[in-house]
Amino acid sequence: MTSSLIEGRAAGACPDGYGLVRRERASFLVHRRAAVVAGAFAALTAAVCLAYLCLGERYVEPGEVLNALAGRSSTADFVVGELRLPRMVLGLLVGAAFGVGGALIQTVARNPLASPDIIGVSQGASALTIGALTFGVGSFGVLPYFSVAGGVIAAVLVYFFAWRGGLQAARFVLIGIGVAIALRSIVHLFITKGDYLVAHQAQVWLTGSLNGRGWDEAAPLGWTLLALVPCVVWAARAQRNVAFDDDTATSLGVPLQRTRFGLALLGVFLASVATGAAGPVDFVALLAPQIARRLTRTAQIPLLCSALLGALIVVAADLPARLLFAPVELPVGVLTAAVGAPYLIWLIVKDRSIRSRTGGRA
Repeated sequence: MTSSLIEGRAAGACPDGYGLVRRERASFLVHRRAAVVAGAFAALTAAVCLAYLCLGERYVEPGEVLNALAGRSSTADFVVGELRLPRMVLGLLVGAAFGVGGALIQTVARNPLASPDIIGVSQGASALTIGALTFGVGSFGVLPYFSVAGGVIAAVLVYFFAWRGGLQAARFVLIGIGVAIALRSIVHLFITKGDYLVAHQAQVWLTGSLNGRGWDEAAPLGWTLLALVPCVVWAARAQRNVAFDDDTATSLGVPLQRTRFGLALLGVFLASVATGAAGPVDFVALLAPQIARRLTRTAQIPLLCSALLGALIVVAADLPARLLFAPVELPVGVLTAAVGAPYLIWLIVKDRSIRSRTGGRA
C-alpha cells in the first residue's frame, strides 16, 4: 500500500482507493473507505450518546435532551447537564485517547498485541498513582500527573530492555508483558500497605471507572487532548515512514528511529493521561485500533477511526454499566474486559497460527 501511494504521487495521480481533496493551494489524499467508516462510527457514536443521555433511573425524552443540550429551558436540565453529560463527555475523551494511544504503540511495535495495557504502560501509571494514594502524596487533583509519570517510566523501561540496535516486535511485547507483571505486583503491594478505605478506592480506580467523575476530570483531559491535536496530525503522516523497513527508510533519508520514538512517546502520553482521568480501562487501546484497521483495510492504523471507535466502546460499555444493576453502578472496565479478553485470546491464537504457517517470519 505504501509503495502504491508513492507510485501514485510520482505519477501525479491518486492511488487506488484514495481521493484527492484540494482547497486553494493545499491538497491531501483521503482514503475513501476510511472516510466512510469514520462517518459510520461518528453517526453510531451520536446515536449511542443520545441513548446514554435519555436512559437512566429517570427516562428523559430525546426532545428534552436536545433542548437541554441547546441551552433552552428543559425540565431535564439537571439530569442531563449535571449528572449524565459530564460523565459521557469524559467517557468519549478517555476512549479517544486510548484508541489513538493504542494505535501509535501498535504501529511502532508492529504488533497488534502491543497495546498500553498489555506492555505495562497502564500498569506503570497505576503503580505510581496507587503508590501516591497509599502514602498520601498529594491530593486527588494531582494524581493524573503521577499516572503520566508512571506510564512514561514504564515505557522507557520496556524500550530500554527491548532495544538491541533496533526495535524487534516480539522482544518488545515479551519485555512489556514482563514489566507489566512486575508492576502489577507492586500495585498489589501498595494496596496491602494502605488502610481499608484507600484499598477500596484503589481497587475501584484500578478497574477503570467513570463513576462519580465529571467536569473536574473531563475539562483538563479535554484541554490536554486539544493541545495534542497538532502532534496527532504529525503522527498520522509519520506513520507512513514507520511502515518502511530499516534499510529502505535509511536509503530514503527517513529518520526512522527518531520517528518511532516520537510516535511511541505520544502514544504512551495519551494512554497515561486517559488512565489518570478514569483509571486503566482495559482492552480499549487493544480493540479500537485493530477493529478500525480491519474495517478500513488500510496499510496503517487509521487514527481518526481508532479515536472514534475508542470513544464509542467506552460510552457504549458505560451505558449498561450504569443500568444493569441499578442503583449500583459497575465500573466501565468490567464491561470492556468482558469483551476484550476473548478478543485478546483470539489474537494470540491467530498470531500463533500465522507464525506456524510462515515459519516464524510473521
